Amino acid sequence: MKSTLILEDMPESQDMLRDVAQTAFPGINVHCRADVASALQLLKQQPFDLALIDLALPDGSGTTVIQALSVHNPQCVIVVASLFDDDGHLFPALRAGAQGYLLKDQDFAQLVSQLRGIGEGRPPLSPSVARRLLAHFHQVPEAAADGATLTPREREVLVQLTRGISIAKIGLELGISRHTVGDHVKNLYRKLNISSRAQAALQARSMGLFSELK
Repeated sequence: MKSTLILEDMPESQDMLRDVAQTAFPGINVHCRADVASALQLLKQQPFDLALIDLALPDGSGTTVIQALSVHNPQCVIVVASLFDDDGHLFPALRAGAQGYLLKDQDFAQLVSQLRGIGEGRPPLSPSVARRLLAHFHQVPEAAADGATLTPREREVLVQLTRGISIAKIGLELGISRHTVGDHVKNLYRKLNISSRAQAALQARSMGLFSELK
């Protein structure tokens, strides 16, 4: 991680998130913004490896910046940093492209640990957020929840997705082209009603596929 965007309008929280990012990734270059407009302007000037995004901002929702990052800076790991863990904030953020969701009222050391987990392929999710996501997926139709609608190859791709590796590397692992992997991922997202690797990891856990990880 070389550079991060922190979008947070409260000075105290902005300082805290800066400290968390710099502790998790020593030497990382931090750029802080306090509103949607200035963050969008900054995105036109440079790419980022990591973004910590608050949702409730003076001039709009952080999901606007999440969507922009997803389109124009797809390699960026986008993590929500919020005080809200309700469905009205959580799921719109994930649908917009967030790959993690952390609660700012957690212990400092926990936040640092969860960000460091990115390098190990672990989605940065606060425990209460993970529980909410699992509860949500338990409500999907039974055929999707137990994986009955997935082909054997789709199950293999889902397992590999939870490892946090690239599409190209999944292709090498399974002996298929990256384009074929991409098609399988699209089918997985559609069948399981998910839109991110974080959701894929939770879905794999609920289906008992973690035992298939090597």
